[in-house]
Amino acid sequence: MPLLDPTSWQPRSLSGPRHTVTEPATGDALGTVVLADAADVAPATEAARAAQAEWARLPHFVRAGVLRKAGDLFTAHAGELREWIVRESGSVPGKADFELHVAAQECYEAAALASRPAGQVLPSEAPRLSYTRRVPVGVVGVISPFNAPLILSIRSVAPALALGNAVVLKPDPRTAVCGGLSLAAVFAEAGLPEGLLHVLPGGAEAGAALVADPLVPVISFTGSTAAGRVVGEAAGRHLKRAHLELGGNSALVVLEDADLDAVISTAAWGSFFHQGQICMTTGRHLVHASLYEEYVERLAAKAESLAVGDPHRAHVHLGPLIDDGQLAKVHGLVEASTAAGAKLAAGGTHEERFYRPTVLAGVGDHTPAYAEEVFGPVAPVRAFSTPDEAATLAAASSYGLSLGIVTRDAARGLDLAERIPTGIVHINDQTVNDEAVAPFGGIAASGTGARFGGEANLEAFTDVRWTTVRGDVAPYPF
Repeated sequence: MPLLDPTSWQPRSLSGPRHTVTEPATGDALGTVVLADAADVAPATEAARAAQAEWARLPHFVRAGVLRKAGDLFTAHAGELREWIVRESGSVPGKADFELHVAAQECYEAAALASRPAGQVLPSEAPRLSYTRRVPVGVVGVISPFNAPLILSIRSVAPALALGNAVVLKPDPRTAVCGGLSLAAVFAEAGLPEGLLHVLPGGAEAGAALVADPLVPVISFTGSTAAGRVVGEAAGRHLKRAHLELGGNSALVVLEDADLDAVISTAAWGSFFHQGQICMTTGRHLVHASLYEEYVERLAAKAESLAVGDPHRAHVHLGPLIDDGQLAKVHGLVEASTAAGAKLAAGGTHEERFYRPTVLAGVGDHTPAYAEEVFGPVAPVRAFSTPDEAATLAAASSYGLSLGIVTRDAARGLDLAERIPTGIVHINDQTVNDEAVAPFGGIAASGTGARFGGEANLEAFTDVRWTTVRGDVAPYPF
């Protein structure tokens, strides 16, 4: 029997409109779900809070067992889930397989969190036992986007559950199934007690209600910088923690000693993987002047060689953009850039939502597709003459998510990286990387720092409680 039975996708109590789940490659309907609106949030958080206390009291190995089982199920149901990711989000099968692999690993890593040491014994000036203990925050609100829907939901849901919390997840309605309802189905089959995970696919109104809900002390948000500012401001007003993983315009710096035979594939992957709809996408190619002309020519040739089409029905390198709004944004930035003087070396055209991988040369500070996050398959290329200039150009962005540096001298690459503020650095690799064991997050307009992976998850989804114990009642002077 399929894991995702449409007749049991979600509770019938949701009060929002019916929503057609659409395949972006074809426009075909894949099914129908009911969306949540603001009124649906409070019942979900109340039910989550009621279930959470008993879950937190369970032995750690019980929670860990549920997480390990969930990880196994992402592999056991990979065929079905892969098809949903491909069809609903427009991913090529390889990208869907990567999401499934990471989802399983996130569950296994989260299972290990459940048995981490819970605190520390502290020295004390008084005759008492003094210690800290990490305790679950209670109910975690998770708001996730469409572009890597499974990964960007599970990386918060899994550790939050493992550490004894309940979760209310609001996925993007464009990927309601693979980014939300699939998680509910997996955890139900894994034995997660009822009431601990609520999936509320919905729009901005539901998200705002989740941020404002008094039973939700922590919000984990992944999305655009503009939306993240709204979430962060609202969370601040309500005195709750907001972990924000936002946009990027990441640079790939190619030094003069780089091997172009090796780097072009890396560069193309950084800009064109999943149609550029990734926060870590290489949005700025900074190339030494001695390599610039050949780099542009070879990257353009690589772009022209890539197949674009329906990833469910053909072997392609790039699938569709998620919807017409995203298509209009991408094409508008490309047209504005050429109007401002950039040279179109490849691409710049589309058939329906299938946008050709695009290379722009001759870009400058004010070229729209260079200065802004495109979130599409566009590679702006700019020359530099010295390492100082490369560092200045790479750092000249409001974002600070990921950075790639290509050089035959890794030590030189590390030295250059020290001069460029960013949350993630890859030497001799492009900017799009993710592992369940690694911290992930950006600085400045890219977010509030590393909040996923390992110790960062402990800090994100628990509070530290100080406790002291005395044998006798403490005496005082009055």
